[in-house]
Order: sequence, then structure tokens, then C-alpha cells
Amino acid sequence: MGSGSYTSADWAKLRSSAKITERSNDRDIFKKREMDQRFDPKYINVREARDGDDHPESTPIIIGLDVTGSMGYLAAQIAKEGLNETMMKLFSTKPVTDPQIMFAALGDVVDSAPLQVTQFESDIRIAEQLMDLWLEGRGGDNPEDYNLLWYFAAKHTSTDCFEKRGKKGYIFTIGDADCHRSITGDSFRKVFGEKEDELTLKQTAEMAKEKYELFHIHISNHRDDRPSLLGSVIPGRIITVEKAYVDTIPELIVGALLLAGGQSMKQVVSNWPEHSELVQRSLSGLVMNNSGSIVF
Repeated sequence: MGSGSYTSADWAKLRSSAKITERSNDRDIFKKREMDQRFDPKYINVREARDGDDHPESTPIIIGLDVTGSMGYLAAQIAKEGLNETMMKLFSTKPVTDPQIMFAALGDVVDSAPLQVTQFESDIRIAEQLMDLWLEGRGGDNPEDYNLLWYFAAKHTSTDCFEKRGKKGYIFTIGDADCHRSITGDSFRKVFGEKEDELTLKQTAEMAKEKYELFHIHISNHRDDRPSLLGSVIPGRIITVEKAYVDTIPELIVGALLLAGGQSMKQVVSNWPEHSELVQRSLSGLVMNNSGSIVF
């Protein structure tokens, strides 16, 4: 997958046809009321990010959105403005070559749809598939299940970026809670239809790290709010943003990619002078080397 190219004109056309306005909420945008089988991990053997004539050096980027409880506003924000802004910033700053985006909706293992995953795409199909996800909006206890996406990425994605060039892709999970300590055998059967022994959070992270650099954007209610379990398995990869500033998520994703590519924090924040202080504060939780770039 991943042919074609994303354009702001295509986004404007889709936004108009879907009647998305600034006042649209999550239920206006996400009209599915059950999970589409196309996005159900039980029916997906592999998601592929491949090179092609349009994109000869594809870079897979997976963005996982917490869609439990009150988090529907986040998916709506991404759909209304965040996706287009992210794509335009990816093209203008070029932190990676030929980005191919896969979205995931992350629920809780007790939900009917704990995990949904789109295809890797490079054109307007990114947005079309995002809006075909089901925002179930339930969720069980406070910890979430970002590790379901890590497992899927480790076991059910195939990328030319890694297999041809030995380069890792990127996973950004986004939510307002910490993660469960493990995935149980029962959860593997329910979500993936697979028989698997229980895997700890650390084990799942290590599996995903073989092919992907892992980041988590934590939406906080106050500055001291930190996801301790996630921080223990992906230390130095937690990006914290206050709930009032979730509209800076595109800058945070692209900023992290620029830092990963070797730019300094000073260079990164200069791209968005109007948000430089907010972006620097959020990205300051990433572990940097002496030159101010991310340590890998």
C-alpha cells in the first residue's frame, strides 16, 4: 500500500463532502456504529508499507489514538485539523522520506473493538480510513492498552524501510492514561484470534522496538501528570502536552521526527515560532545528547 500523494486540495474536498466544520464533534465525523471488518486485527494477517514509483524510500509512521471514554474529542481534533496539519508539516520540514501513515483506534480489552488498524497510505485514503473507524467510547479501568498496537506492529506489519534498508519506522501512541502491565492469553484470543502466552509491557515494547522507534504523547491534566509504567519501558520517549494544547500534536509528532533525524531542539522549535515555548516544553521529556538531538 502507500501509492499516490496527499494534497491539501484533496483534504478540502473530503472535508466538504463529509460536511466537517469547526463545530463538528466526534459523532458528526465518525459515523460508524460498529467495527468495520477491514480494520479488525482478527482478519488482518499483515499491513504492508512498501516502496514504489511514487515513494521509493517509504517510512512507516503509525499513530494510535485512545478512543475510550471522553477521548473522542482527540480523534475529532485529529480528523478536523490535526491530520492535514501533520501531513503539511511532514512535507514542508521533510523529517523522513516518503511517509506512509497508518492510524489505529485504541480501546480497552473489555471493549467490543479494543484495536482497529487502517492500511499504510500516502494519500487522502489516510483521512478516509481514519473517519471509517468506530469510536466506541467505552473503556474499562484507567490504564489503557497501547501495548496491543505494539504487538500488532511487531507481529503483523511488514515494511521495506526495515526489510530492505534496516531502518526503523515510528509509532506514536496518544492518550491520557498509563498502560496495563501485560496482555493476557485471553486478550490475545479475543483481539487477534491468536494463541499467545501472556506478555508483559516490557516484552511487548521490546518486540516492537525491533522495527519501530516508540513514542508516547501523554495528554495531561497538570504538569506533574506522568505515565510511570510507559515511562519505565520507553524511557526518554514520553512527550507530555497539557489537554488545553492538544492542537499542537502535529508539531509534536513532526518535532520528534526532526529530533530523531538529528536536528537540535533550537532548530526544531524555529519551525513554529508561535508555538516554540509549548513545543519545547512538551518535547523536553525526550532524552537528548550533547548536541540536542534524540538519543537512540
